[in-house]
Amino acid sequence: MEQSTIKLSKTVKNDLKKQMNHPGETYETVITRLLKVTQEDDVLSKQVIKNIEAGIADIRAGRVYTSEQVKKKLGLK
Repeated sequence: MEQSTIKLSKTVKNDLKKQMNHPGETYETVITRLLKVTQEDDVLSKQVIKNIEAGIADIRAGRVYTSEQVKKKLGLK
């Protein structure tokens, strides 16, 4: 494995330390985990956008209920 040195501000280094799951965890492991989460969030964001677009299509097609209609249907006041 090729190793590189990167410079980090004290603030970033402290933020990375706060993300460690245990004292022996390496910065590389923390960064890899954070990158994976970020990449997964991108996929979720695409799904969220798709859901929003579907919701807009429902509104345009009139497939919506008012709050009062939902409350009445559920027997709520």
